[in-house]
Amino acid sequence: MAVNSTSSVRPFGMKDKVGYMFGDFGNDFTFILSSSFMLKFYTDVMGIAPSLVGLLMMLARFLDAFTDVTMGQIVDRSKPTKDGKFRPWIKRMCGPVAIASFLIYQSEFAGMAYGFKVFWMFVTYILWGSIFYTSINIPYGSMASAISSDPDDRTQLSTFRTIGSTLAQLVIGTATPLVAYVVVDGNTVLSGPRMTIIAGVFSICAIICYILCFNLCRERVEVPANTEKFSFGKLIKSLFTNRALLGIIAAAILLLLAMLAMGGLAAYVYPNYYGSAAAQSAYSFISSIAVLVICAPIAGKLAAKIGKKELSIISCIIGGAMYIICLVVKPQNPYVYVAFSTLVMVGIGFFNTVIWAMITDVIDDAELKNGIREDGTIYSVYSFARKLGQALSSGLVGALLGIVGYTEATQFDPAVTEGIFNMSCIVPAIGLFAVALALLFIYPLNKSRVLANVQALVEKNAKNIGKKLGVDLDDTDDNNK
Repeated sequence: MAVNSTSSVRPFGMKDKVGYMFGDFGNDFTFILSSSFMLKFYTDVMGIAPSLVGLLMMLARFLDAFTDVTMGQIVDRSKPTKDGKFRPWIKRMCGPVAIASFLIYQSEFAGMAYGFKVFWMFVTYILWGSIFYTSINIPYGSMASAISSDPDDRTQLSTFRTIGSTLAQLVIGTATPLVAYVVVDGNTVLSGPRMTIIAGVFSICAIICYILCFNLCRERVEVPANTEKFSFGKLIKSLFTNRALLGIIAAAILLLLAMLAMGGLAAYVYPNYYGSAAAQSAYSFISSIAVLVICAPIAGKLAAKIGKKELSIISCIIGGAMYIICLVVKPQNPYVYVAFSTLVMVGIGFFNTVIWAMITDVIDDAELKNGIREDGTIYSVYSFARKLGQALSSGLVGALLGIVGYTEATQFDPAVTEGIFNMSCIVPAIGLFAVALALLFIYPLNKSRVLANVQALVEKNAKNIGKKLGVDLDDTDDNNK
C-alpha cells in the first residue's frame, strides 16, 4: 500500500506537470517515429516485403509478454532511493533507448543481403522496444501514482502527459515528412539517408527530454518494495479477475489498433494516393494544435463533471463517425481529408488526455481488492497491451498493403492507392467503435465507482496511520476519519 512520504519534498506543482510532460515527449521521439515511419522505411528504403515487416514487428512485441511483466516486477520489488523508486530508471535507461532507436534506421545497409537486413531490423527493434523502451516506460508510467495521491493531481499529470505526446506528434509528424521525402521522377519517395539523420536528431532530443523529466519531477508518495514471494499463477489469477484492468486493456489494444493504423496508413495515403507530403505535414501540425487548444484545457473539467469513462466512450464514437463520413464523401482534395482526420483526432483526444488517470484508477481499485499496491506490475501489463496493439496494427497495416497489392513496383498504381484510402477510413473507424463498446460493457470504473474508491482508500490509509500512532480510528466519528 502506498503511504505518504515523510521526506521533505516541495509541494506538487507546475514543475512536476511540465517534467512529466517531457517524459512522454521523450518516449514519443522514438515511439511515434517507429509507429509512423518504420514500416515505410523498411518497405521503401530497405526493400523488405510489408507483410514480413509487419510479421516481424508483431512477433517482437509478443516478447513483451515477458519483458514488460518482468520489468513491472523489478520495479515493484525495488527499494526507494534518495531519488525515489521510479525516477532513477529514467536517468539510467535514457541513453540505451535512444541509441537503439537510432540503429533501426541505418540506410547504409540498404544494399546488403536481404537476410542481413531482416536480421538487423529484428535485432534492433527488439533491443529498442522489448528491452530498453520497456525499462524506461514502465517506471515512467508507474511514477504518476508516486508523484501525488490526489486524484485531481493525477488527472493533471495525465493531461500534461497527453500534451507531451501531442507536442511530439507536432514536431515529428510535421517536420519529418517535409524533410524525409524527396521527389524523384515526379513521385514523392522516402529518402533513406535523411531518415538516418532524422532518427539521430530525435534520439538526442529524447535524451534531453528524459533528463528534464528526471530533474523536474519529484516522488511524494512512498511505495514500499513488494516483499511477497512471487507466484506466476497468483499473478495471472489476479490479473484475469480484475475486470477494470481487463476493460482498460481491451480498450488500449483497440485504441492503439485504430490510432497506429491511422498513422501507419497515413504514410501511404498522403504521398501515394494524394501525392502530397505537405498535406501529411499539415495534418500533423493542425491536428496537434487542435488537440492542444481544444482537448487539453477542458478534458479534465469534462471528466470531473461526467466521468472519465463516460467522456472516453463519447469521444471514441465521435471519432469513428467522422471516418465513416469521410469514407462516404471520399474527398479528392488532400486538405479535406486532413480536415476529417483532424476531427477524428479531436474526438479521441479527450480519451487520450484522461487515459493515464484511468490507469491510476485501476491501480487504486486493485489495491482495495487485493490489499497490495502493485503499480509497476499493473502498469507493465497495461503497457504490454499497448505494445500488443502496436504490433497488431503494424501486422495489420502490412497485411492490408499486401492485400491491396502494394509493392515497390505498384506503389503508385491507381487501384492500389484507392484500396489504401479505403482502408485508412474503415480500419480506424471499426477500432474506435470497438473501443467504445469495450469501455461500455467491460470497464466498470464509472464516475461514482472512482469516487467511492478514493474515499475508501482515504479511510484505509487513515486507519493504518492511526494504528502506527496507537489510535483506533474505528471508534471515532466518521467525519474525523
